[in-house]
Amino acid sequence: MAVQWTEDLATGIEEIDSQHKELFNRINALVDACSKGKGKEELTGVINFLGDYVVMHFGAEEKRMKAQGFPDYDKHKKQHDDFIGEFRDLKEKLEQKGPTVDLVIKVNHFLFDWLMNHIRKMDKVLGAFLKKNSN
Repeated sequence: MAVQWTEDLATGIEEIDSQHKELFNRINALVDACSKGKGKEELTGVINFLGDYVVMHFGAEEKRMKAQGFPDYDKHKKQHDDFIGEFRDLKEKLEQKGPTVDLVIKVNHFLFDWLMNHIRKMDKVLGAFLKKNSN
């Protein structure tokens, strides 16, 4: 099942929203590949994308949080750090065992959970704060 970007996920910060939309696109490419029996082929590309994404996206968010004195910085950063830890575990499994069906399913669930929980909750709060305090 593909995940749809909806405006209720928007933070109102263009840089953050465009990065989130790209994450949705990558997840949907993996979901689409899985529906065609090609999830294992797509998995390596998604993992490689995530390796770059976490550095770029989390770095951009954390820089903005610090610059504008976001009060929940530590809580938000901890979620980023937890994501990175889980990502590293998934990447290690890929390197050790290759793109197994089990790993494809785990990556799908992991990313879907991240989208629905972190973006919908934490990033929305961050976006509201950044918009309010950008003047």
